[in-house]
Amino acid sequence: MADTMELLDIEVWDGNMAASQALRQVQVDVVAAYPITPSTPIVENYANFEANGYVDGEFVMVESEHAAMSGCIGAAAAGGRVATATSSQGFALMVETLYSASGMRLPIILNVVNRALGAPLNVNGDHSDMYLGRDSGWIQFDAYCPQNAYDLNFIAFKVAEDHDIRLPAMVHQDGFMTSHTAQGVATLTDEAAYNFVGEFKPMNDMLDLDHPVTHGVQTEEDWHFEHKARQQHALMTAVIPKIEEAFDAFEKLTGRRYNLVEAYDMEDADVAVICMGTSVETAREVAEEMRAQGIKAGVVGIRVFRPWPLEQLAAVLKNVKAIAALDRSSPHGTVGTLFNEIAGTLYNSETKAVLTNYIYGLGGRDLTKAHLVSIYGDLKANMDAGKPTTPLQQYIGLRGPKLSFF
Repeated sequence: MADTMELLDIEVWDGNMAASQALRQVQVDVVAAYPITPSTPIVENYANFEANGYVDGEFVMVESEHAAMSGCIGAAAAGGRVATATSSQGFALMVETLYSASGMRLPIILNVVNRALGAPLNVNGDHSDMYLGRDSGWIQFDAYCPQNAYDLNFIAFKVAEDHDIRLPAMVHQDGFMTSHTAQGVATLTDEAAYNFVGEFKPMNDMLDLDHPVTHGVQTEEDWHFEHKARQQHALMTAVIPKIEEAFDAFEKLTGRRYNLVEAYDMEDADVAVICMGTSVETAREVAEEMRAQGIKAGVVGIRVFRPWPLEQLAAVLKNVKAIAALDRSSPHGTVGTLFNEIAGTLYNSETKAVLTNYIYGLGGRDLTKAHLVSIYGDLKANMDAGKPTTPLQQYIGLRGPKLSFF
């Protein structure tokens, strides 16, 4: 159990405020930012903290999201603790620089308030931007509520800054559904929060003139392959034990437990919904109602999207008979990203579960309990038949005639 001296009162914060308070408490040196809905309050709050003397760090207002991440890269390479936030089109504009940050092994923390990518323009939440970053070499954590957004920032800093890792990390939260929804958040004292992450210890920083280093080198065919395979892919697979260590340490500090894969009622589940973000909490409520009707329903939430927790997910799903992968992004001509990840996980396992794909919630469209009841009904039918009784992929909550593929 956590030492109560480390804990403060419950604060009523939305996800944006929770994230910005975490940045304040870890004493970020530099926040370079350009505002974009719905992530603007994170960097705006930090700017207010700086203006009012609550932090000693620097807030740098730049001309674009590309410039924001470029500024973060420069500050991190110079030896600073660095963070920023963005969403959607701003995230897309950052993509070029995301690869530079990870390739240079700079432990920047990026809060991504997930929002649909245009066109058509939309300011509400789906996971299009999350999926866009999946191959960028960043660690990716997913928050389901403001409490998670607060906690996962500390964990992200601790893992990213570990000298055995030194990779950037994103903390995702659903646009508006988490970022602008106020809930009770159990907070840490400033001292406990800072001590959990620890004092920033630079590594390979450009301002250490006694130990010169080169950043942003060019390798071509002679060393590019080795760099990507050994310095990034192999390193990313080594991140999982470090994340688990950080989860253990955070539970010891706060009493709050996080897992790579969050399993709810999965011990005896016959059917399961796998999803991310705020949908996890909705699915849990419906699963309880399904159990009251005699259906052994479970829910799996993906807490760490990169590195993908393949072994941990396979273990959770080993006895399930039917699975629904819920993707909050349109795959445009193929099955969903989450579906693909799950299918790859199960391919060489002993699991014989029927796996189907549901596309939902694009542009902020609600996922209702009725939608999930229908999905669990499909899963029960698939389990009983031992094969798909519905199309491989369906669009849920879409107005007009039913849309399904494959």
